[in-house]
Amino acid sequence: MAGFVDRMRKSGVLGLNRRNGDYILKWNDRRYFPLVDDKVLCKKRLQERGLAVPKMIAIASYMQQASHLGDLIGDNQEFVIKPAHGSGGDGILIIKERKSDYFINSDGQLVLQAHLEHHMTNVISGLYSLGGQPDVAMIESLVHFDPAFSDLTYLGVPDLRVIVYRGYPVMAMARLPTRQSHGKANLHQGAIGVGVDIGSGITVGGVWGNNTVSLHPDTGAEIAGFHVPHWNRIVGMAARCYEAVQLGYLGVDIVLDRDLGPLILELNARPGLNIQIANRKGLRTRLDAVDALSEMHESADQRVEWSSKTFGV
Repeated sequence: MAGFVDRMRKSGVLGLNRRNGDYILKWNDRRYFPLVDDKVLCKKRLQERGLAVPKMIAIASYMQQASHLGDLIGDNQEFVIKPAHGSGGDGILIIKERKSDYFINSDGQLVLQAHLEHHMTNVISGLYSLGGQPDVAMIESLVHFDPAFSDLTYLGVPDLRVIVYRGYPVMAMARLPTRQSHGKANLHQGAIGVGVDIGSGITVGGVWGNNTVSLHPDTGAEIAGFHVPHWNRIVGMAARCYEAVQLGYLGVDIVLDRDLGPLILELNARPGLNIQIANRKGLRTRLDAVDALSEMHESADQRVEWSSKTFGV
């Protein structure tokens, strides 16, 4: 076991304990955590900073509001219900179509309005929130994924995770929905994690569960070699989140809408470490490179340029 740990350390792999002690505890002031843990507050802050996010349709904070779902959603034919304090993709319900007296979810199943109202009461009661505390149900507009991803996704919307350290984008991956993940871009539910070169935006390989993969299991498309559209905008938006929420170690989740381009879905003050497996590279080496800078770059554009040159292939 000691030999394995030594090999991981030499390869620059960042472990959970070191992530928590040396980076999250050191660089993420707890007073700023609510800005990212509360998706409503986070969305407001990002909009104030001129960063694009999905449109908010309505917010439900009280149980009584769930029984007035029709008033909340208005004429919207498609939408997403999610908990403001949720994590891991739990509690997210995607509605892709609306009929006269029922809805159709992301799996193509029929959903009655009573079911949606019950789901909202579960969200508000805190069933999906961190710590089980009472929550807020957010109703957002549905994102339509960029058609460039058509061969690399199953039903749902793929997203991108960028790790930002002290304002510098240091590592990125795409998360591709599968049949197993029920169209959700969540690795724990069966989505594929795909490493993305930080300099070019080109995918470099994938991991599905505990296995490396080269083809999407549902579409058969090659995973590596895909160029993510709007890449410069994506890493630029991620870098600007540093000033927006003042957290030094941050995960930025971005989705590409076919009409609106990159939109920030949410921020994470405790981003996971699977991104290293997807990229076949350790994070610690890159974090050390940022720490070794004699002078930090002031603007987000300067930080993106440095990261692209330093960490790009």
